[in-house]
Amino acid sequence: MRKLLYLSFLISSFGFSQKKQNILFTNGYLHVGNGETMEIATIGVKGDRIAVVKNTLTYKPKQNEYDTIIDLKGQHLYPGLVAPNSTLGLTEIDAVRATRDYDEVGQFNPHIRALIAYNVESDVISTVRTNGVLITQITPRGGWITGSSSIMHLDGWNWEDAAISKDDGIHLNWPNSFPGRGNGADTQETEKRKILYQETKREIYDFFNTAKAYAEKKDHKIPELRLEAMKGCMNGKKRLYIHASELQQLLDILDFCREFDIKFPVIVGGYDSYLITTQLRDAKIPVMLPRVHMLPENTDDPIDLPFRLPSILQNAGVQFCLQNEGDMEAMNARNIPFLAGHCLGFGLTNEEALRAVSLSSCEIMGIDNDYGTIEEGKKATLFVSTGGALDMITNNVKMALMDGIWVDLNNRQYELYKKYKNKYKMQ
Repeated sequence: MRKLLYLSFLISSFGFSQKKQNILFTNGYLHVGNGETMEIATIGVKGDRIAVVKNTLTYKPKQNEYDTIIDLKGQHLYPGLVAPNSTLGLTEIDAVRATRDYDEVGQFNPHIRALIAYNVESDVISTVRTNGVLITQITPRGGWITGSSSIMHLDGWNWEDAAISKDDGIHLNWPNSFPGRGNGADTQETEKRKILYQETKREIYDFFNTAKAYAEKKDHKIPELRLEAMKGCMNGKKRLYIHASELQQLLDILDFCREFDIKFPVIVGGYDSYLITTQLRDAKIPVMLPRVHMLPENTDDPIDLPFRLPSILQNAGVQFCLQNEGDMEAMNARNIPFLAGHCLGFGLTNEEALRAVSLSSCEIMGIDNDYGTIEEGKKATLFVSTGGALDMITNNVKMALMDGIWVDLNNRQYELYKKYKNKYKMQ
């Protein structure tokens, strides 16, 4: 029997069924994720896919077509936000070594898979999805080649259930090229750093030459695990994420990608990318920009440069998205929408900022056929907020779907809030 549920936004999604349903959202303010909006939208979800995106005033569903109808009453509907390049689910308490499972010994570890270390039961994850972040790219750390990342839902029974794209790319930490400053005794240290940079770069080139030769040979009687893991990058089936920020690093990376004909390079960080936008655009290399809530890297940089980096790349035609690498990055993944919101005062429009944490992230990681926007045929991974999701004050997520399944938006912090709020109410 058909159920007509006109739901209040004062309830959470905790009690919803975990089975896929046919759901119709009506009268919502739709943010598609690609720069477009629809003020009075109807979104139909059938199973795990979005079946209908229509104007409410012109669309009338067939009788008994949907199990559940939800009147959004003008509330905001967004695609699930994305946290790229994160240790979310790989660490629980940064100060407790036993809960950190993202760093392996050794310098060249392409065979290390973050996927199997992903903890879907993490209490941190539940606090992040409360702000509308529903997808993350879990990334290992440590060494020059840190391992393989994977793209995951922030919900599921286990890591197999949560996986969207397994082993989507290899991560390379480009060595630090900064030569240092100073005179006298510092000059000797500067020369040592330059020599070390060249030596490390040579080691990386040697490893990639070996990987290239290994990938070109089809039959290997005894497979070498590290080189097997590199095959995808060398034959253009996987992305190579290169972590670097300084200008010299970025210029050397451009040469490196040409040398090895890397098909899908991505720069992670790219603080100085605004200095070489033409080269990056022509080479079609996207950038995962660092968190905008940071101080300028150099003493002579404008104080607002980190805030303006997205708009500079946007205007130059360089593809980019936002990520949150740094101190307490797993816990602070919840701030991804607010990083985007901060850019509104520095050159981006609301929908351009939203794109930087939704569709652009998905395009760079190669999952945009299914995620990143609310469009017909894509996976139903989306959320509803009573206000604008990019603003700390108005972000108020009340319900969410991941591939058509309702998401529990409760978390430990909210439980403590209710506990102590009720305690002092009774006094």
